[in-house]
Amino acid sequence: MIEYAFSIYDLEYFLLIFMRVSCFVFIAPFFSTKDTPAMVRVGISFFTAMLLYQALTPAEGAFYDTLPEYMLMVMKEAVTGLLIGLAANICMSIVNFAGSIADMEVGLSMVTLLDPNTQQVASITGVLYQYVLMLLLIATGMYRYLFGALADTFKLIPVNGAVFRGDALLASMLEFLGDFVLIGFRIILPIFCTILLLNAVLGILAKVSPQMNMFAVGIQLKVLVGLSIIFLTVGMMPGAADMIFREMKKMIVSFVGTMQ
Repeated sequence: MIEYAFSIYDLEYFLLIFMRVSCFVFIAPFFSTKDTPAMVRVGISFFTAMLLYQALTPAEGAFYDTLPEYMLMVMKEAVTGLLIGLAANICMSIVNFAGSIADMEVGLSMVTLLDPNTQQVASITGVLYQYVLMLLLIATGMYRYLFGALADTFKLIPVNGAVFRGDALLASMLEFLGDFVLIGFRIILPIFCTILLLNAVLGILAKVSPQMNMFAVGIQLKVLVGLSIIFLTVGMMPGAADMIFREMKKMIVSFVGTMQ
């Protein structure tokens, strides 16, 4: 018969670890999607917290005297896990931005659909890029890095050791917004350049033969050429995913640095 005894302090310390892990899984890429069942997310959070609990030693700052102090510790761990997961999740929105700009150039800006993950209206190209990026996140093993980074945060930010600095967090977000636009335009650069050349050709033809209805011809050509370029450049998504994953690692390190 297996006997396993633990004190109430061990249980409370485990619950603090479980709170940070579960909040991270709740918002992290791939694990936070609607396609992942809630019981699977709970199981991943519980067993990950069990493994981390066996590897960690109780932090000195995890002691408390009253119930409000313990509630404050729980809230701090929840915010810490949410911020770490948010640092990874906001980088996934880059492809949605790139897809919306691509559809605007091609002429498919009115072709929208409901994204089942975010429950929001998204562009069709953005959803295509998002699913391709999600598959690359699984195929490249980036999810292992996310859990490894989460485990390392317990060394850098012990339980009840998070110190939130709003100015540093704001500076990290402003730096991300610059990279957000830069990476998004780099992804759609082939589409943007192709449509720009097509507009120049249509403008020259409009001057050469004014009797032709370039408006009607241009719409059809933009859609045909734009869709062709989109499907031809899908093979470049691994390179775009590398840029996004590098930005994801940079943001996780930056957000963790704001809580040390």
